[in-house]
Amino acid sequence: MKEQGTLKNNKVVTTIMSNFGLYKAFEREGIEYEKTAVGDKYVYENMLANGNCLGGEQSGHIIFSKHATTGDGILTSLKVMEVILEKKESLGKLVSELEIYPQVLKNVHVHDKTAAQDDEAVKAEVEKVAESLGNSGRILLRQSGTEPVVRVMVEAADLNTCENYVDQVIEVMKEKGHLLS
Repeated sequence: MKEQGTLKNNKVVTTIMSNFGLYKAFEREGIEYEKTAVGDKYVYENMLANGNCLGGEQSGHIIFSKHATTGDGILTSLKVMEVILEKKESLGKLVSELEIYPQVLKNVHVHDKTAAQDDEAVKAEVEKVAESLGNSGRILLRQSGTEPVVRVMVEAADLNTCENYVDQVIEVMKEKGHLLS
């Protein structure tokens, strides 16, 4: 779409859970992006409000606003096929430069989601992890909308790093008494 000049605002709308490798690929290609809360609804609202034409979630719900208002797998498949036919390359070749980063996500059952996430020691540990990762990964804490859960997610170049950093943050939550038994 960028090559054809049809990527409005040169921007793609994603959610906060989209893979770090996707953002690296966008940066490499000179494509801007915006992050929304998780859900087609939030992606589409952002697209509509800002005049963007492409957005989606890590789950594969891709929205092409010219054709639909929600993620549509069949439409996405057809759009991918168009690119394969136009470029005369395999899908494997087309995505070969995209590096999907390992991602570890753990749901932490807590007494109070807000208190756990806003705890100064937890915030300090998250900042420490973010600083250690630099621009080679990221950490995200996110409250569940429906459960007494805080989701701790880390993306980095290797799985062990992800596991270790997620566990570090959970350990601080535990030490501060936020975890349910």
